[in-house]
Amino acid sequence: MIVLSLNAGSSSLRFEAFDCSAHGITSLFSGERDKLTSQNAPSNQQALAYSSATEQILQQAAKQLAPRSIDAIGCRVVHGGERFVEPQRVTSDVINEVRALKKLAPLHNELNASVLESCAKIFPALPMVAVFDTAFHHTLPPEAALYALPLEFSMQHHIRRYGFHGIAHQSVSKTLFSCLKKGPLGTRVITCHLGNGASVCAIRDGISVDTSMGFTPLEGLIMGTRCGDIDAGLILSLLKDGEVSIPELSFLLNHKSGLLGLSGISSDLRELEAAAPSNPQAAFAIDAFALRVAKYVGAYAAVLGGLDAIAFSGGIGEHSSAMRSRICKKLGFLGIHVSETDNTTPALPARISAPDSPVAAWVIPAQENLQIATLTYGYLTHA
Repeated sequence: MIVLSLNAGSSSLRFEAFDCSAHGITSLFSGERDKLTSQNAPSNQQALAYSSATEQILQQAAKQLAPRSIDAIGCRVVHGGERFVEPQRVTSDVINEVRALKKLAPLHNELNASVLESCAKIFPALPMVAVFDTAFHHTLPPEAALYALPLEFSMQHHIRRYGFHGIAHQSVSKTLFSCLKKGPLGTRVITCHLGNGASVCAIRDGISVDTSMGFTPLEGLIMGTRCGDIDAGLILSLLKDGEVSIPELSFLLNHKSGLLGLSGISSDLRELEAAAPSNPQAAFAIDAFALRVAKYVGAYAAVLGGLDAIAFSGGIGEHSSAMRSRICKKLGFLGIHVSETDNTTPALPARISAPDSPVAAWVIPAQENLQIATLTYGYLTHA
């Protein structure tokens, strides 16, 4: 079975074709359409950009595969709400519900729906499966999933911590267990997916038991342009006093905060690290990012009752040795000791902790496209 994985981000659309069988999965080719839209563009313009990119990718894939053809398409969808806790065959009803959930993931779900619609339009008879970023976290126990609001109110309004980056966390944890040469049972690991969007996940026995993102992808770590954790009372105060409107506040929290807001110059860690020696504000933003990650790792080590290993993934997690070192130095009390030699230029996946480190530290690429294809193939062959 040839499965085409489509992975839509907030400004890019990655794709990869896989040859799937009971004996394994092999990548055939991959690519990306990036900088598809700006954050200031109207939503209908963004949707059109993703629809056009999807059509181009499908045409390109058909040509590259000839004389073979695409047998199925697997698409990443960021928010699955309460209904979608496992891969789902795409129908018009599913597309409508994905679009309805855009209020919970405003940067992603509308774009995800546009990709699904384009695929259905071009290949209406082709099996298409939606794979949800929130699905991996549906195992969160109630004490981790629920906010301290009246239970009836939460149930009525479907309020809970859904978590995100589940496809990435699941992929990285699977590779981590392989690197540790053990199965998931009996393990306590933490995965740190650090990029423009960033989250941390506590995983016990291969199952997500807590994660830093919540009802929306805005909660948790400091991110490229997202603020992460913030006092709800501050939001109420700003709205009550009429300081800002709801649309203005949403734009501020999602697009003008995080590393960009703290540094005043960029949301890109590479640019901040280059500027930090002569720019105190850039250095401050870097330190704040590292502190927030270390804070969550420490908290999740407590949630897990100990820690066997930690893994870094994502654009920052995979490529910034300085950030990994900065985070791990704050976690020495947990038994995480980094080998600076191994940390500097690792061939991924790589162990970067010292041989005598009680807790292993790894850098592992998040193979989201592969995970999407794996889940799609598994769903279609066992449905």
